[in-house]
Amino acid sequence: MSTEKKRGGFLARKAKKSEELGVDYESKLRGKECVMVEDILKLNRITTDYLCPISANVHKIDFTKFKIRDMDSSVVLFEIAKPQGSTEILSSDPNAGRYVRYEFPPEFLKLRQIGATVEFTIGEKPINNFRMIERHYFKDQIIKSFDFDFGFCIPNSINTCEHIYDLPSLSPELINDMVQNPFLTKSDSFYFVEGRLVMHNKADYAYKYNASM
Repeated sequence: MSTEKKRGGFLARKAKKSEELGVDYESKLRGKECVMVEDILKLNRITTDYLCPISANVHKIDFTKFKIRDMDSSVVLFEIAKPQGSTEILSSDPNAGRYVRYEFPPEFLKLRQIGATVEFTIGEKPINNFRMIERHYFKDQIIKSFDFDFGFCIPNSINTCEHIYDLPSLSPELINDMVQNPFLTKSDSFYFVEGRLVMHNKADYAYKYNASM
């Protein structure tokens, strides 16, 4: 048996074992009463399901506006707002509103830095140490990870902040692969209050030549 074949078999087994460990670890997290920051930092792949129920959002955090802009040109790339007066999502899917699908032109992958502005409201409880960890994957390989702190939020407040994303430099080969495989680029966004997971949102992405930016 050739060395190349042996090596290929070993790598395939190693990748399979890593995938199985990732699935097992995720199942373990879903069984926990409370998922913590340190639990999320051990994840090595995109999650297959949500790691906390909607009911974990006891602080009634509600994202009402979201905007993405190119920091070099200040051009707005994406903007969405919840309809005024809307308090709930009318859907039979209990996870509706936790998942977003984005479509951008391939040029988006060549940007150096973007700003993401969010507006959100909270309920009657103050929030200390509001934090987001967001991880982006392509074909289950992590390509970028972000960690942002929202700080302290007073009760019944409307809050706005902009987080700056320094985007990784991607090779032409990887960009082409991401363009040719729409929606295999995915992300998990985990939101914590005092280190406890209270919200988990998911998204996937396609980079199409006919998409607007």
